[in-house]
Amino acid sequence: MKVFLDLKWFFIQEKRSYLIGTLILLFVAFLQLIPPKIVGIVVDSIKNNNLTFNQLMTWMVVLTCTAVSMYGLRFVWRIMIFGSATKLSRLLRNRLYHHFTKMSPSFYQKRRVGDLMAHATNDLQAIQQTAGSGVLTLVDSLATGGFVIIAMAFTISWKLTLIALIPMPFMALLTSYYGSLLHKRFHKAQEAFSSLNDKTQESVSGIKVIKTFGQEKEDIDAFKEQSQDVVQKNIAVAKVDSLFDPTISIIVGISFFLSIVFGSRLVVSGELTIGELISFTTYLGLLIWPMLAFGWLFNIVERGRASYDRVSSLLCEDVEIEDKGHAVEVCPSGDIEYRVDTFTYPNEEAHALENIYFSVKKGSTIGIVGKTGAGKTTVLRMLLREFEGYTGEIMFGDHSIKEYKLSKLREAIGYVPQDHFLFSSTIYENIAFTNPLIDRKLVEEAAKIAQIHDDIIDFTYGYETIVGERGVSLSGGQKQRISIARALLMDPEILLLDDSLSAVDAKTEEAILTSLRENRYGKTTMITAHRLSAIQHADLIVVFDEGRIVERGTHQELMECKGKYREMYIRQQLEELVEQGGE
Repeated sequence: MKVFLDLKWFFIQEKRSYLIGTLILLFVAFLQLIPPKIVGIVVDSIKNNNLTFNQLMTWMVVLTCTAVSMYGLRFVWRIMIFGSATKLSRLLRNRLYHHFTKMSPSFYQKRRVGDLMAHATNDLQAIQQTAGSGVLTLVDSLATGGFVIIAMAFTISWKLTLIALIPMPFMALLTSYYGSLLHKRFHKAQEAFSSLNDKTQESVSGIKVIKTFGQEKEDIDAFKEQSQDVVQKNIAVAKVDSLFDPTISIIVGISFFLSIVFGSRLVVSGELTIGELISFTTYLGLLIWPMLAFGWLFNIVERGRASYDRVSSLLCEDVEIEDKGHAVEVCPSGDIEYRVDTFTYPNEEAHALENIYFSVKKGSTIGIVGKTGAGKTTVLRMLLREFEGYTGEIMFGDHSIKEYKLSKLREAIGYVPQDHFLFSSTIYENIAFTNPLIDRKLVEEAAKIAQIHDDIIDFTYGYETIVGERGVSLSGGQKQRISIARALLMDPEILLLDDSLSAVDAKTEEAILTSLRENRYGKTTMITAHRLSAIQHADLIVVFDEGRIVERGTHQELMECKGKYREMYIRQQLEELVEQGGE
């Protein structure tokens, strides 16, 4: 029952609803005692041949009023208890989602998307059932069982009640054992479901790659294998689950047997009447539900505890990057200065960056080049505060970026990452993502600067074209340019283009860069690129190699230095010449 203690905070929060629901449950449990007692009285009256029509009608009216009252009260407690459980599910789901939005990239590197989805769906459903059906079952089984036993002992025969309850301790021991088994197996079943969820999400997202490499059969076989694992683990849960009802039925059957055998002897000896024995066995029938419910309670609680443990472990993950106390709540502006001694990625030993010192003047364009893995993307993501833990500081205007409120810092930055993510909605909605109510002309203007407007109007549905999952219906170059338009619509103080022109041709690249120079006058732009034509116009070019700055200067200055930059430039010129069929 530990999960009820874990959820105590919520029960206190919703104490009014749970208190009303519990009191009504107790009253309903009390009302259930009336019909068996009336049946016993009527049977004895018939046996003694003194039942009158008026008496029968009176008892019928009492039974009808009892039934109608129980009907209405059961409706109310369901609203109170199940309604509160739904609130818990909503609260935890919102809390979990809010927590996800605050986590840094390292959190998502350690966890699979499908697993996180399972936490937010399947696990929360099990927790909701604990706070709803679990509370109901606990209160109802104890109340009904308690009232019935009291009625049996004090209104009929305490001797027969003790005899009937002899098998009950065995039921308690067995259901407790089943509960511990169920907890372990359900935890494994939830993990298997998470893996299957992740496999499904990954296969659907990567269906093009699977088909391109002809791996459909292998992927189907892998899915079948994981699906079978889920089935086996859930069957293991079902095997334990299926033990509850037979065990309880046997215990109840033994109780009935003992009651009838010893109750008949008490009737013969004159200690009980026939009507009282009938009432007793009817009460014993009412005990079947509490006993079954008690077994079901272990099932619900153990499932809920396993799921709550999984969700709690996620919510207990520390948020690595948070606002400092008294953070600056203004949108930053001004020069940027990198003064980073070293930076190491979480759980890595080698430094990703060392001795990174350079300045970016407000309104200038800076190009960052270097081979793959040199640290170009890392420099941009540090400015966004996606990672911390570096020695040194990064200044933006008059303050370190750590001193700004995180939302204000990112409000000043438009970021176009290497991995372009588009939502499965319309092109218009993707571009207007940061401001869905913005004027349509501004959306089209941003698209024109990104050189994607003409492509869009050629589509059958224009800006209302649905792009599909992650923009599956678009080419790489189109996705890049829509991502650029989305960032431009923010009119950010700083525009970060992380190798964002790699999928467009040289002519389109030049048109985009020209548009940016004309429309972003006075605003800062930082561009990382492999193709040097994208950064030749930059006011400053920084050359990275193995996490260090090895050269810096304008294009002309770097060409005169005859270093790595010049070597890269000449190599690219030769490659382009060969592609064009030259010698």
